Amino acid sequence: MDNLDIKPIESSGENPIQFTESHVQAGFPSPAQGSFGDAIDLNRALIDSPTSTFCARVSGNSMIDAGIGDGDLIIIDKALDPHDGDIAVCFVDGEFTVKRIALRHDGLYLVAANKRYPDLRIGTESHFMIWGIVTYIIHRTAAP
Repeated sequence: MDNLDIKPIESSGENPIQFTESHVQAGFPSPAQGSFGDAIDLNRALIDSPTSTFCARVSGNSMIDAGIGDGDLIIIDKALDPHDGDIAVCFVDGEFTVKRIALRHDGLYLVAANKRYPDLRIGTESHFMIWGIVTYIIHRTAAP
C-alpha cells in the first residue's frame, strides 16, 4: 500500500500569488488576453472546509494513471461524503492508502490506477475506514 505523510493545512496568513482571469489555452496558442490583476490565495481557492482539510505527500505509484505519483501532494477533505468513483484516503488494517472507491454488486473495492496492482475487496473482517476524499492533486512539472 502507499504510505502517506498526513498533515493539517495551516494558514500563515495571506500569501497571495499573482492571478489572471484569462484562460491559458491548452489547445492552439492564442494571443495573450488580459493582464495580471488580482492575487489568488491558494488556501481560499482550494480549500472549502479548513477545519476538515488535510494535506498528504504520497509515497508509491499505485495511482499513477490517475495523475497521482510518488512525492505528489494531495489535498483531502474529511467532511465530504464518499461516492462511487471518488479517489479517497482510506485506512485499511492499520495502514493508510489512496485508491479509487468502487461499489460493485459483490461489495466495496479499492481500485488502484496502475494495472500492476490488484483491486482490494474490503471484507467484513477488514478494519476499514474512508478517512477523506481527495479534492486536489499537486505535483511538480519542472525540475527544482
